[in-house]
Amino acid sequence: MNEQAYTHLAEFTADLGFPLDDFQIEGCRAVEEGHGVLVCAPTGAGKTIVGEFAVSLALSRGTKCFYTTPIKALSNQKYHDLVTAHGEDAVGLLTGDVSINSNAEIVVMTTEVLRNMIYAGSFALDRLSHVVMDEIHYLADLSRGAVWEEVILNLDESVKIIGLSATVSNSEEFGNWLTTVRGDTTVIVSEHRPVPLEQWMMVGRKIFPLFEPGTGGEVNHELERRIERLEAADASEGRDDWESGRGFRARAAGRRSGAQRPADKQRPVGRPDVIRLLQGQQMLPAITFIFSRAGCDGAMFQCLRSNLVLTSQEEGERIGEIVDAGVEGIPEEDLQVLQFAQWKGALKRGFAAHHAGMLPAFKHIVEDLFVQGLVRAVFATETLALGINMPARTVVLEKLVKFNGEAHVELTPGQYTQLTGRAGRRGIDVIGHAVVQWAPAMDPRAVAGLASTRTYPLISTFAPGYNMAVNLLNMIGFEPSLRLLEKSFAQYQADGSVVDEIREIERAEHRVRELRLQLNRDIATFNPPAADGEDAAELLMEYMRLRRELSDEEKSARQHSLQQRAEETATILGKLQLGDVIAIPGRKHPVLAVVVTPANQMRDPRPWVTTEQGWSGRIDAAGFQNPPIVLGHMRVPRNVTKAPRKNTRYVVQQFQRHSFGRPKKMKQSARVRDSKKVIALREALRNHPVHSWPSTDREQLARVGEKLARRERDLHRLETRVERATDTLGKHFERIIGLLSEMDYVEFEGTGADRVPVITDEGERLAQIHNESDLLVAQCLRRGIWNELDPAELAGVVSMCTFENRKATGGEAQAATERMATAMDATTSIWTELAADERRHNLPVTREPEAGFALAIHQWAAGAPLGYSLAASADSGAEMTPGDFVRWCRQVIDLLEQVAKTGYTDEVRGTARRSIDAIRRGVVAIGS
Repeated sequence: MNEQAYTHLAEFTADLGFPLDDFQIEGCRAVEEGHGVLVCAPTGAGKTIVGEFAVSLALSRGTKCFYTTPIKALSNQKYHDLVTAHGEDAVGLLTGDVSINSNAEIVVMTTEVLRNMIYAGSFALDRLSHVVMDEIHYLADLSRGAVWEEVILNLDESVKIIGLSATVSNSEEFGNWLTTVRGDTTVIVSEHRPVPLEQWMMVGRKIFPLFEPGTGGEVNHELERRIERLEAADASEGRDDWESGRGFRARAAGRRSGAQRPADKQRPVGRPDVIRLLQGQQMLPAITFIFSRAGCDGAMFQCLRSNLVLTSQEEGERIGEIVDAGVEGIPEEDLQVLQFAQWKGALKRGFAAHHAGMLPAFKHIVEDLFVQGLVRAVFATETLALGINMPARTVVLEKLVKFNGEAHVELTPGQYTQLTGRAGRRGIDVIGHAVVQWAPAMDPRAVAGLASTRTYPLISTFAPGYNMAVNLLNMIGFEPSLRLLEKSFAQYQADGSVVDEIREIERAEHRVRELRLQLNRDIATFNPPAADGEDAAELLMEYMRLRRELSDEEKSARQHSLQQRAEETATILGKLQLGDVIAIPGRKHPVLAVVVTPANQMRDPRPWVTTEQGWSGRIDAAGFQNPPIVLGHMRVPRNVTKAPRKNTRYVVQQFQRHSFGRPKKMKQSARVRDSKKVIALREALRNHPVHSWPSTDREQLARVGEKLARRERDLHRLETRVERATDTLGKHFERIIGLLSEMDYVEFEGTGADRVPVITDEGERLAQIHNESDLLVAQCLRRGIWNELDPAELAGVVSMCTFENRKATGGEAQAATERMATAMDATTSIWTELAADERRHNLPVTREPEAGFALAIHQWAAGAPLGYSLAASADSGAEMTPGDFVRWCRQVIDLLEQVAKTGYTDEVRGTARRSIDAIRRGVVAIGS
């Protein structure tokens, strides 16, 4: 197609008012030529322009375009952007919570909404020419990724998909798959960031470039020297001066002259001071990523207690007006529970927290104020990096480790890139900044490695489920469903890996044969004595297997010992009280520290300590190989827990004055005692005939034997992996159909080779239930165990199929009434039967129902205020924030809407509708 043929692109660019980058032009041209397109580019590079062009092109041609996003917040944001560009009449919004102008030519929606429309055969799909799938790399998401593949596989072949993705290392593989299942797809990859990103590390009150200028990736030498000096600071120097009567006047004089002591150099900088430092370097607005909700709130309140103000009086007044308008309709008593006054006060001073535990209305206000430039510092969890248009000039990372629900794990290069990608506002900033705050034990080389790595692949998580199975059967039949599943990206990747691994198996078999021949030749040369005529080679390999088993058992014993030490450490940390002095194992000598804020939980205790060197921060069990020792107690100021870092100098002085019984030596690593199995294996090894062979010959043969054993293990591992990979999605689908046929959701028609499964009336109901526990919900409705409940009771029982407890407390799940308790017990009983059937059919087990939210949502649906409902939740063993409460309420509403459509009786359908009305009030209704 020549330049003159791109007529709509010329019109589109003329209205933009700024030139397009090469990759944007290439993408728009491919769309106008009628190709599917996959655009992979860094965050903030402007890849959405290609999606917006598809919207404009569809409008100009009189066809429809759907714009899908992974999260409701992004859908809301994109809806407003497109309304600004094309007017309210042309654009609609569908997110589950919200339905605006759903018959418009352009509709923005979450990906699940489009999936449901496809399965329902919605008339809204008529004249659909383009679907933009923003953040298409979400198909790697464990819990929701399958939805993206369902849409890609089931959309009519005439619809062109425009996929927008962060840069992934296997974009060519993903593009090839899209071409296979959707037809010609143009893959466009851009690594260029329109706003360059500078990498920095903050050490104390100074910000250093992470990389040495002009070296192409070498770590800054001055930064390394600064950190080495800090880590080499010897706490015993100050103690020796004190105990010998020297040095106090010199140190006092140094303080009067403003000299900085080693202890001061190690002291972490408080959040308000970090923001002031950034402000002084013209690096605001900034987003500081903190990997806990409590940490984000704590940072906001820390700034609130300081004298930090980032706004003018006029800006503060404007913020106040926007905030008041945004919370209109929330009862005053609920606002008190939400600590509204403090939150508003922080916003008016120009800083805020942002995390999933906040009220949605509060999050929207923060986002709006940040985009307007009125809020200049946000403390956020990583959920902010999921595509919401909230770029900043600077991104700050306090830590490079996060708790994933089970353990503290280091950030991956992909996560680091996603987070720091928020830095640098196109059209506003000339450069973006990523700042990592240094802490003891942080290696700048490791940070540099994170910042430099750009290879992270897109891995499919697709697998058929019950709802998908009946919908596919209903839409296209059994054989076409099998063929469709075999075309999924998951199967494409599995097949590709199988081909490679079969080749690798052939090479592995060749290596094993070669090593066996070499071992036999060497044995013939050495001619070692064999026991009772046994094959010497077999005896040697048996001996090598014993050695391997002993090595594995010793390793297992070490891991078990470390786990015990970790549990012991966690117990000690959890019991520490304010003022307790502990000795922490160090590389050269023990480090003393005092507890200035005890841990607030036993599951993952993280007390705040201040060391004798002046470092102050939280510690956790992950940082210890040997547990700390409690030495004694230090009297600390009363207000130390409110501002632990402000009392650092006092703590350091106390350590200089008192010895606290410092241990002379303290092992950094734990000693591992031999288990009974280790002792038995060592004895068996000594008694083995090969052990008596001449040691020189034996060890020379053992080296070949070890290579052979290693190659045999590699071969076995490859064979197992291929065997698993050939258990295709089609076979998984057949097992689902087998279970559904037993339960009468599917029945077989025809005979012999013509016998095919079709869905029953029960299956029609299951097809309308889009929930993680879809088959459990269908079984509960079918058996009528929810029929006799009132609206509040139904909300409570239904919540068991949606709620997942994020933070368990010591309470127990409760029911408000006897009738509700009976229905809850029956729901769990049905799940027990279902789980047994799933295990029998070799299928994943449906998640067990959780009752921790049942009492809370019952009370809310019955009219209780927010504070009362939150307290009921905590009493039931599920501690949650107001934002969590609202989110789970909306999840229950979503399932109740499905019950209102699929319930077996008019009574249960009516109860579900009344339950929805009872829940959708106050904070739950705001922002819907």
